[in-house]
Order: sequence, then structure tokens, then C-alpha cells
Amino acid sequence: MIFLRVATDRWAILVTTAKIIVIPVKTGYFARMNLTYIDLLVSAVLATIMFGVGLSINFDDLQRIYRSPKAFILGLVSQMILLPLIVFLIIGFTDLPPTIKVGFIILAACPGGTTSGFVTVLFRGNVALSVSLIAINSLLTLATIPLLVNLALTVFTGRHSPFELPLVQTFLQIFFITLLPAFSGVLLRYYNEKIADKIQRPVRTVMIVLFAGVYGIIAFAKESSGGSGITGAELRSILPYAVIINLAGFAAGMAMGIFGRTGIRTSWTIGVEVALQNTTLALLVAGTLIQSNEMVKPALVYALFSFWTALLYGIVVKWYNKSKLFGEFN
Repeated sequence: MIFLRVATDRWAILVTTAKIIVIPVKTGYFARMNLTYIDLLVSAVLATIMFGVGLSINFDDLQRIYRSPKAFILGLVSQMILLPLIVFLIIGFTDLPPTIKVGFIILAACPGGTTSGFVTVLFRGNVALSVSLIAINSLLTLATIPLLVNLALTVFTGRHSPFELPLVQTFLQIFFITLLPAFSGVLLRYYNEKIADKIQRPVRTVMIVLFAGVYGIIAFAKESSGGSGITGAELRSILPYAVIINLAGFAAGMAMGIFGRTGIRTSWTIGVEVALQNTTLALLVAGTLIQSNEMVKPALVYALFSFWTALLYGIVVKWYNKSKLFGEFN
């Protein structure tokens, strides 16, 4: 069962795989979160995404990664250490507003998502490695997101910034909205693989529809309704840095794999995992937990193009490898 609890001033909403239960509550910890319907939608989409990730996890694949962990370690280091460092070096010394800089660090702190998994499957990359990195990185974000984001807030907005990332609330949100749904998917596949295979495609379809809807609302809704309020000028100022970070992610992941002599298929997969982030989780952290529409904007811009650059990355590497576009690597 997927459990998700969010609240407004007077209502608590429990979302399971079967139904939505709305119950009145008194003001308190969750009531102080001041959530909008956009926050609820982001949480629902993220929970669906992570449930889909859990459905794709096969214990046999994880055991193979455990027996030969070099590629996994290289991917983990690339995502958790190298990418945030690259992002800091790219945006740290620019004239971008401090909140936008923090937004980029939030994005870098997030693990890969279903987009990276989909691209890996499409181009016949190392799917077991992709799923393993998504799963373990999602677990590690319980510690790494609060650490990196609070560090970025201190560096870019100062010690007396009005923004903060509450540790307890962050831990609870990430646990209930990412880890618990993912674990539910893992258990479902473990105990009933036939049902998991049967519902995996419908879950993916629902996820895509919700994903597109949420990003459309955030892009065009008024700020008072939970939208980002992004302007054309802001889009033009953020986009170049977002593209540079995206391309640097592909290059850094690929380089780490080649350096570790993991083979072109696995090296390409590491590049995908480093460059494609779970932007929905970034929206949750920036918009729901920190409650900053400004910090949402880098993730929103990144989501507009990163899938297409990943397709181009796959086409270029497959051409270099002289293998069929959607076939196995040579």
C-alpha cells in the first residue's frame, strides 16, 4: 500500500493505492505546512513515479550488481559527489539570483528518476545498474538532500536567510512520498510478479499524464495558486546554465565509466543517470518544503529539455559505437 499524508489548515489527506481518504484535523505540525493543491499534485506524481520504480526492481539484478560493484560505485560517486560539485562550479560564480543558485543545487542533489530508466531501456543500456542507482540514491537522499540544500542555503542566501529546509519534515516527506511507495512496488513484485508486470504499463501511463499535468500547471498557474510565475526573461537566463549542467552530466558520467573501464554500454548508462534528475522531487523540496517559487524554476526549466538531450546523447553514442539505434551495444 502506498501511504501519503499531506495537509491543509483543516484537512489531512491519506492517499493509498486504492483510495483517497480525507479527514478533518486540528491545526498542528502538518497544518503548519501551508500546502496548496499544487503541492498535493506534486506529491501524488512523485509517489506514483517511485511506485513504478519499485515495480521495476528485480532482486536478481541487484545481486549481480552486488557481486560486481565497480560500475555501481562509479555511478554513485558521479551522482552524489561529482554532479553537485560540477553544478557549484558552474553556477557558484555567476550573477544568477541566490535563490536560483540554490534551486540548481536542489536539482543536483536529487537522484535519477523514471526518465533515466526509460531512456536506458529504450537504448538497451545497463538497466540493472540504472534501477540500482535510482533505488539506492533515493534511499541516500534522506541524508544528502538536507545536507547539500542547507549548505547551499547558507552559502548563497546567508545565515540569516528567510528560507530553511526543516530536517524532520524533509525526512518524513521523502520517506512517505518516495521510499515507502518504492518499497511497496518492490514488495508487490517480490510476492506477485504477474500482477506487477500487469500493472507496470498502466502505472507508467498514469505517471506520464500526471507528470505533464503538474509541470503544465506549475509553469502557467499564478504564484498565489502554487505556480512558479516564471517569465520569459527568467527562462532565457536559466536555460543556458541548465543546458551546460545537463551536457556536463552526460560527459562526466561517461568519463567516469570509461576511466573505470566498465565498457561503453555501462559508461553510457552512468552518463544518463548523472544527467537526468528526478525533477519532481526537486519541485517537492523547493516548492513544498522550502516554499520558494524561485527555487522551483531551475527544475522546471531542466524538465523542458533534458529528455530530448538524453535522446540525442543516445543517438550520438550509438552512432559512435556503430550499433543499431534501439538495439544492443557492440
